[in-house]
Amino acid sequence: MALEDAKNEVDGAIMRTDLKGLSFENAFAGAPSFLRRRYTKDLSGVDVAVTGIPFDQAVTNRPGTRLGPRAIRAASSLQPFDPPYGWDGYSPLEALAVADYGDMAFDYAYTADVPQRIEAHIAGILRAGAAAITLGGDHSITLSILRAHAAVHGPLALIQVDAHTDTWPDDDAARIDHGTFCYTAVKEGLIDVARSSHIGIRTVVEDNLGIHIHDAREVHETGASAVAAAAKARAGDAPVYLSFDIDALDPAFAPGTGTPVWGGLSSAQAATLLRDLAGINLVGGDVVEVSPPFDSAEITAVAGAHVAMELLCLWGWPGQTA
Repeated sequence: MALEDAKNEVDGAIMRTDLKGLSFENAFAGAPSFLRRRYTKDLSGVDVAVTGIPFDQAVTNRPGTRLGPRAIRAASSLQPFDPPYGWDGYSPLEALAVADYGDMAFDYAYTADVPQRIEAHIAGILRAGAAAITLGGDHSITLSILRAHAAVHGPLALIQVDAHTDTWPDDDAARIDHGTFCYTAVKEGLIDVARSSHIGIRTVVEDNLGIHIHDAREVHETGASAVAAAAKARAGDAPVYLSFDIDALDPAFAPGTGTPVWGGLSSAQAATLLRDLAGINLVGGDVVEVSPPFDSAEITAVAGAHVAMELLCLWGWPGQTA
């Protein structure tokens, strides 16, 4: 840490003028933004915009993920002092122009309007020439995000790390449900199922619509690195969207979530999995279902912040943005 910088830096979320660089502001002080990046709606020169969708009105069990973006931002204050471990010295905060685009505005009393607002919100980021990494919110938000990305890139290879496949059938367009977003995305042609993978699954699936499943037991028995290699090979050179539901982690590592399922991934397995996906053609991603009211010692929020940092690394990994 640069001690002189630590003495002088504060409220970088508001005061910093540059889009690149590490931050040495005290982790326990100042206005929280994601990785101490500057809050801005001006995406000129921005490589990656991190944004929050604080929506949780589509959950089947415990609510609270509307508070996820705020908690992830606060937890991320521990990370911007150094390059992330395990990436061979790659420092995304120094290599990439990253901004905190803030949260999407919406009227919570008009739930039916939210999917369209999410799609427009993400589409605006993409039109500005930036990539979008999203902090949720419940998993229903991913459907609208996929729509915005598919409009730019065509059908996407989805890598979804999750306890659930979210492919429960639902042909009612008026419903908003975090357990059916993937079903709808497949039916709308947003996902190339031949290139897509589900990782960490440990709930019953009657029809996964052609998406390959690497269940949690496979990760435990064959290793996260082998599963990453298989998912990477399946995606090939297709544009990839990576959605990480924090309930992919075992409740011991992520208690703060709405639908916890035992037998999940450890945080170490998740780290290996994400790092060994380096080289995929990542065009966007999210981390969802962090529910602070059910968290303990902020360990779920910390996990979510690390996942979001790994998404930055995957997007900017040398050669990916050339």
